[in-house]
Amino acid sequence: MIDNVWITDTTLRDGEQAAGVAFTTQEKVEIAVLLDQAGVNEIECGIPAMGGAERDAVKAIASLGTKARVSSWNRAVITDIQLSLDCGVGAVTISLPVSDFQINRKLGKSRHWILTQLTAALDFAKENNLFVCVGAEDASRADEDFLTLFAQSAHDAGADRLRFSDTLGIMEPFAMYERILCLTEECALPVEIHTHNDYGLALANSLAAVRAGVRHVSATALGLGERAGNTPLEELALAIQRLLGMKTDVRLHTLPRLCKFVAQASGRLIAPGKPVVGAKVFSHESEIHAAGMLLDPGNYEPYSPDILGLQREIVIGKHTGKRGLAHTLTDIGAHVSTPELLDILRTIRDLSPLLKRNLTRGELLLLCGLRRRS
Repeated sequence: MIDNVWITDTTLRDGEQAAGVAFTTQEKVEIAVLLDQAGVNEIECGIPAMGGAERDAVKAIASLGTKARVSSWNRAVITDIQLSLDCGVGAVTISLPVSDFQINRKLGKSRHWILTQLTAALDFAKENNLFVCVGAEDASRADEDFLTLFAQSAHDAGADRLRFSDTLGIMEPFAMYERILCLTEECALPVEIHTHNDYGLALANSLAAVRAGVRHVSATALGLGERAGNTPLEELALAIQRLLGMKTDVRLHTLPRLCKFVAQASGRLIAPGKPVVGAKVFSHESEIHAAGMLLDPGNYEPYSPDILGLQREIVIGKHTGKRGLAHTLTDIGAHVSTPELLDILRTIRDLSPLLKRNLTRGELLLLCGLRRRS
């Protein structure tokens, strides 16, 4: 039996915490709808303690009747949890730092205070029949024995899941695998992995954690989030399914639309070469790649654009060769002789560096002495 990996999307919480990003209530609702259509298992939709507008958004999302579980993020404070209850969510994340660095330098507290606060918050949440994920903030810098004690305390107080947060994005995949392997052996709770991308390793660390036994992963659309962001949902879902051979409920063909909307709502551009959803990730220009792709797309495409509802293209520019150009000219109905083809190719290689781009099909037709047909 193939394992299924549960994906919690936190675009509307950690994603929106990216500097300069602010969603309207309507945008948050639309993103939640798109996430539900995409098949994520849980939507962490916001922080009710932030104030009235945030609570309005959380209430609106909680009332949608999504198939995905709707959760909110909270400090381990009873008033925070009450606000989440008032918004109508059935699940909460209760977060506390577990590294001595943050316990001392951020909160000015002790390990004992952390455990006491955790138990009190959990008691209140479970009395109100909430599903509770306990977030171990800065877990990657925590003393391992204390993290184990924290996890055991969370279990004893009725928590449903433990979130291991690589808050500063400082883990690397080999260390992550070993750390999570030990944690899942010692922890009675299901473990969720939540990674940041400060070293460009968020996705790799998430996959390493899955390899080590984790079956719950947190992500954001486009990897949106604090500083360098989080694990990108679209890359995670594809990699789990295609590289690890495991299942998720995410519908891959829905991801380009979701990411496009999140990009617009966040004011962030999608880089042309962005894995999975970039506009140019299925574009081929160089002769070696274009010719190989024409023979069999598997020569240079690790996965088909069809699974994402996208299309491949051959583009014409400085690195184009005879076969790529001949294919494109035939495709646009331009029939030329071999000498003409070579002459056009020389012109393209001169023009493309000056234009700093590929040539359009219209420009190719002009080069061929033709006009677009109406």
